[in-house]
This record gives sequence, structure tokens and C-alpha cells, in this order.
Amino acid sequence: MPIVNRVADLQPDIQAWRRDIHQHPELLYDVHRTAAFVADRLKEFGCDEVATGLGRTGVVGVIKGKKPAGGNIKVIGLRADMDALPIEEETNLAYASKTPGKMHACGHDGHTAMLLGAARYLAETRNFAGDAVVIFQPAEEGGAGAAAMIKDGLMDRFAIDQVFGMHNYPGSPVGSFAIRSGPIMAATDAIDIEIEGQGGHAARPHKCVDSVMVGAQLITALQQIVSRNVDPLDSAVISICEFHAGNARNVIPQTAVLRGTVRTLTAKVRQLIEKRVREVTAGVAQMTGARINLNYERGYPVTSNHAAQTDFATQVAKEIAGESNVREMSPMMGAEDFAYMLEQRPGAFIFCGNGDSAGLHHPAYNFNDEAIVFGTSYWIRLVENALAA
Repeated sequence: MPIVNRVADLQPDIQAWRRDIHQHPELLYDVHRTAAFVADRLKEFGCDEVATGLGRTGVVGVIKGKKPAGGNIKVIGLRADMDALPIEEETNLAYASKTPGKMHACGHDGHTAMLLGAARYLAETRNFAGDAVVIFQPAEEGGAGAAAMIKDGLMDRFAIDQVFGMHNYPGSPVGSFAIRSGPIMAATDAIDIEIEGQGGHAARPHKCVDSVMVGAQLITALQQIVSRNVDPLDSAVISICEFHAGNARNVIPQTAVLRGTVRTLTAKVRQLIEKRVREVTAGVAQMTGARINLNYERGYPVTSNHAAQTDFATQVAKEIAGESNVREMSPMMGAEDFAYMLEQRPGAFIFCGNGDSAGLHHPAYNFNDEAIVFGTSYWIRLVENALAA
């Protein structure tokens, strides 16, 4: 079954919503305008319930089907994210960001608009048995908004049985989908390291404990964890991306700061790397005589799709795009806080092609409006198939 005809008719409206949201990007939990825009649209569509303030600024709409719920699945949740990024936009589009230093560089404007389009259609037709719950989440970009909405009772309050998410995919053709069962996106942890040595004159290093040298040794040692402690058949990344030390060419600095990220696809490897990072840091401190303070903070867990729901989502995508346009993808080492929802309920996360666009989090990125009909149709058929009478 191709895209839903009614969605093609709605495409101009959905595109207009998307571009309005794009012009007014908001960060993390401070998505008040976007949340109000979403809530107003859901009320206009005639949703049976519109709840605001979940996870501080999240919005939830409930659409009841006109058929009595009779299957095992009575409530299905569909989630979109609303927040933007602290990036200066470089697209020169007519509808570019009006807020300096902020832009929708990850396509959350498109995600929100497509789910709004699906909500409008589902509220018009109600051709399903049970409840469709549309979830608009703040703070995906590092703020764990999904966890905040769960903490505020999202799953239990709306009795959600299964939950599904979607993200656009630059470089994958418009009209295509990609998905896999099991780990699809990585867990992400943060490393913050403060090194205190003994500063002094660059010509007298023997009188110092060189914090720059300690930092360099530490980076080299940390990189060896992946190459020498992790099974080569497993995946892991340790990237130290910040190194701050000194402000003069002839002064050995007293302190240095390192910051980085760890990405893993299994709980076992995640645990191993944290253990080894702590051991390596302690070992370098003992070897060099520096004082090293490590703050290892766990972030988003692994985004792991459930097998049955992945199979179901794959079949729905094939109905929309055709079998040849739905592929099994390799895991990605990026992270996604939809992982928290998949820890609470069975479900699946899928990628929707964005065409030959700039990459995610790039200042020239733009969500491809041609993808709207495919993503919106996917949401609609997901509900109608999952909640068939």
C-alpha cells in the first residue's frame, strides 16, 4: 500500500507547520512556544484529551478509535521530539531560524510536524480499535526528556502497551526506511577529567609534574581500552574531544582538563569500559604523581528495538515504501533518549530517508519536506494495523 492519499492532501499544511517550527527553534526543556503550538493543533483536531506539562514541557494527545478495542494491544504510543540545537544556521532559507545561535539541525521540526499530520488524520478517521497516544517530547538533545516524561507517569497514565519512534536519516533516499532488531543506537556516557600537577618554568620540567604530559599519556592509555580490552567483535568508542591546559608557551601549567564521550552497544561492554577507564586513570595518576579527578557519568542507555515490534514496524514500512525500500541497517554509535521508553514498553525505532542533505547537527542541515508523506503515512498505518479490530 503506498502513501495515504489524504496525507498527500495534507502535505502543504504539514510543511507549513514544519517551517513555522523551524523558524522558532527552542532548546532542551525551554520549548514553550513549540509545545503551545502542538497543543493548540491537537485541540483543533479534536483529540479526546490533550495533556501538557509532562516532563516539564511535553505534550500528549489521546485519540480514541471508533471501534471497540478487542486485541491484546489497546493503546499505542507514537513519539516525536521537539527541541533544537545551539547551532548558528547556515542554510539561507526563506524560513531559516529567526533566533541567533539556535536551529533545528536534527530534524525535530519535521518529526513534530509529521506526527501532528498523523494526529490530524487519525482524529478525522478514527479507523482503529483502541487509543492512539501521540507524544511530543522536549529535551532529546542531551536533556533526557523521555526519562522526565516517564517519571511524570507517561506510560501508566495513558496505559501505553507499545511505543514507537522515528528519526530522519540524511544520505538515505526519500521514501526509504531503515531499521534493525536489537541494539540500533548506542549508550552514551560522559568523561570529565581534572588533572592537577605541579606547574613551573618550561626550562625546568624536572621540578614540575607536567599536566599536559599527564593528559597526553592518559588519552593514549584510554584509547587502548577499545583496541586491547574490548572484544574485536563488539563495538565501542572512546573519544576525548576537549583538552584544556596552559596559556603561555614557556609555562608548564598546573592543571589540565579533559572531556570526552564513551559509546557502547551492550550493557556488558559499557560496564567493562567504565571499569577500565577508572583503572587506567588511577594508574596514570600513580605513575606520574599527578592528582587526577575522574567524573564518569552515565547518559542515555542503548536504544534496543524489541524483536516482534521491529518485525511489525518493518512490515508497515514496506506497505508504505515497498519492500525494496526498507532495509536492515547496522547499529549507529549515536545516542537517542527514546531508549528510556523502550526500557519501559516494547516497541521499535525506525529511520526515514531524508535524501542527499547535510548531516545531522550540521549548520547547513534541513529536514526534507518531501519525506513528510512517507513518515506521516507510516505513523497512520502503524496505528491502524496495530489497533485493527
